[in-house]
Amino acid sequence: MTLPQITDRTALLRNRARAKPEALFLQDVAADEVHERLTEVNRTFTSVAIVTGFPDFWAAHYPDATIVSDQETLALAPDTYDLVVHAMCLHWANDPVGQLVQARHALKPDGLLLCTFLGGQTLHELRTSLAEAEAIVTGGLSPRVAPMGEIRDLGGLLQRAGFAMPVADSTPLTASYANAFHLMHDLRKMGENNALAHRIKHITRRNVLTEAATIYAANFRNSDNRVDATFEIITLTGWAPDNTQPQPLRPGSAKARLADALGAKEVPLDRSND
Repeated sequence: MTLPQITDRTALLRNRARAKPEALFLQDVAADEVHERLTEVNRTFTSVAIVTGFPDFWAAHYPDATIVSDQETLALAPDTYDLVVHAMCLHWANDPVGQLVQARHALKPDGLLLCTFLGGQTLHELRTSLAEAEAIVTGGLSPRVAPMGEIRDLGGLLQRAGFAMPVADSTPLTASYANAFHLMHDLRKMGENNALAHRIKHITRRNVLTEAATIYAANFRNSDNRVDATFEIITLTGWAPDNTQPQPLRPGSAKARLADALGAKEVPLDRSND
């Protein structure tokens, strides 16, 4: 089966090559998030792989780790690592579940996956403003902001990929800018500008961008007379299955009743009128 191509890899790599180190604050936040999660795990990891589109950044934070590009097929040896960090690139993956499956295969039993990426609330202000502006000026819409998963759906990705004890949580961030043009310029410096396969290939008309900036300012201006932009970092945590891990009980195998534990009286359900 051929997967739909959401991301233009050539454009994505070109965008990342133009990124500026001083603008990678989202990578900084993700690195802090990974560090915090690892401090909460009572374990020493000796074989670490990091999947990333920004190898220099993550190699500086984890100099002993194996750094792997986030290509469709990951260069990860199977059953090799006790920690895989998938760092801030799953939102550009054409096959996110496939990426997670490959990470699981690369882990030893009871190995840990930490996956950080941008979630569905990211840039909702810009998405709304651009869509409204384009509808007003051109009478149509074109893909401009990558589709990103919502937190309520993302835990299921880990289960589909075969991970045990899956957890998904969200860290919302708000950044402020002088205007929408400054935000879009910052996105280019982050390497997170439009790399969608079906994006318009010509330069966006200036009046579309001006209209979008006007709509943005009218709806998302803060008390400092600047505009807010939301970034949502999702963190997925999962473990490669191992028989030493806690296992759920089979239905009907409980040795005690909940009513006894709560000191409550059980009342039979009357279904005589069904």
